[in-house]
Amino acid sequence: MEGILRTPDIYFISLKDYPFQSHFADIRGLQIHYVDEGPSGTNPVLLLHGVPAWSYLYRQMIKKISEAGIRVIAPDLIGFGKSDKPAKIKFHTYQSHVDRMTEFIIKLGLREIILFCHDWGSLIGLRIAASHSDLFCGIIVSNGMLPTGEQKLDFTFKLWKYFARYSPFIPVDNVIQYGTIRKLDKEERKAYRAPFPSMKYYAGIRALPRLVPTTPNETESKTNEKAWESLAMWEKPFLTLFSTQDPISCGGDEYLQKRIPGTTGQDHSRLEAGHFIQEDRSTELADIIIRFRKKSETRSSK
Repeated sequence: MEGILRTPDIYFISLKDYPFQSHFADIRGLQIHYVDEGPSGTNPVLLLHGVPAWSYLYRQMIKKISEAGIRVIAPDLIGFGKSDKPAKIKFHTYQSHVDRMTEFIIKLGLREIILFCHDWGSLIGLRIAASHSDLFCGIIVSNGMLPTGEQKLDFTFKLWKYFARYSPFIPVDNVIQYGTIRKLDKEERKAYRAPFPSMKYYAGIRALPRLVPTTPNETESKTNEKAWESLAMWEKPFLTLFSTQDPISCGGDEYLQKRIPGTTGQDHSRLEAGHFIQEDRSTELADIIIRFRKKSETRSSK
């Protein structure tokens, strides 16, 4: 397909703590890369990342969850990681990302999914869950939301949106570090830079922040409001795991808990972490996901 880039494999050689086998799914002519670890053919945990991260963000969680005997799947969004990267910003639309990830889930035949979504992964994942609730048995949202343009946006996000759009150079590793309490080492920084060896690979990073609905009259706001009609009736387990030091998502957990019935009685947490909570609290997150998955299996067996 014309105008589609793929980061050369040489940039992904010997990445720290990322020994996973690569898998690819052709979705509408684009290759989505994903990690698929643990018992094949079983009900999975699906990890959806945000911007400007990729499945590398989940490396420690993938290892621990799969070692607990649970299948875990972590795709790279189109434009990120090892997935194909359309070179034109206009190629990226909110709905196209939702459609391709929906087709990815269906193509892999995934069912009884536990969804863990973060940042832009929440904007995509929650819309999918709202329209395909039969495929999911539980949801965990971490530092994410399904915005309708009515929520107040922090200045930090507005600054990021402007920077992603206009800065000629985007230091991806610095962006991740800014949203992380612990200090990333040299090899981890290298891994976050790996998918974007030059500016021509930036289209996804530039596009997605500006696609977040910021006013109620936007088309995507109305589409998400429709999705909220479904989520407002969601009675399956729904857990929020937010950070104490993330101005972008601050208060989002309370909003979700007020509107979604399935949040009642769940062990919601706010962990000491930055926006990229996976870097600061990977062990705790993995443990919570494992317990959440096992509780789901217990309920389904009754």
